[in-house]
Amino acid sequence: MKLLLAVTGLITLLVTASCSAITLKLDPQIDLLVLDGRKISGSLLKGADSLELDRGQHQFLFRVEQLRDDRKDTSLRYQSVPMIVTFHAEAKTIAIRLPALVNKHDRHRFDRTLNFQLVDEHGKEISSIRDRLPANSDSDVEKAMLIYNRDDKIASVPQFAQTTATAPAAQLTADLAWADQPEMPTIKRWFQRFDEATRQQFLNLVKMLRTS
Repeated sequence: MKLLLAVTGLITLLVTASCSAITLKLDPQIDLLVLDGRKISGSLLKGADSLELDRGQHQFLFRVEQLRDDRKDTSLRYQSVPMIVTFHAEAKTIAIRLPALVNKHDRHRFDRTLNFQLVDEHGKEISSIRDRLPANSDSDVEKAMLIYNRDDKIASVPQFAQTTATAPAAQLTADLAWADQPEMPTIKRWFQRFDEATRQQFLNLVKMLRTS
């Protein structure tokens, strides 16, 4: 019961803080690979339609994936090149607006020009710097972005070139296993809304509470 009250208090603090944060809307076609130098786990994003970010400078590595129209065929119809976008925003919400990707010409142009838009809640475009991940990059996307940011490329952010210890997705899932209790039905739902750094801070606080 004490843990429940403490965790509920922490969630309340996080939710209150998120009211002044930036909400990143997640398009189903967009596969977010790295956020601010950290690899994003697909299992953590599963079921989430948004993430909460701190205000300030951010950097995404993402790609667009479209499945074939035939639902029985789960093979990819199109996968874009990995794209990098760096920006600084004070908006309430941010979304990546994609151009029409109906045919091969549209997709080729998209891969070549990176003609997506980063927009706020009013549909106004947010100033950003775009680039694509070099073709010869390491298959480890987090490591590839670390190298990219170190090499002073077009959309580099030096502060994201610092190595950080990131808990594996499996470990994060295990650490949150206690939230499956019946009296904590909304913990995981809220947990999914926060960026990975905030999740890790939350888990560290919960671990302290559980061992105290």
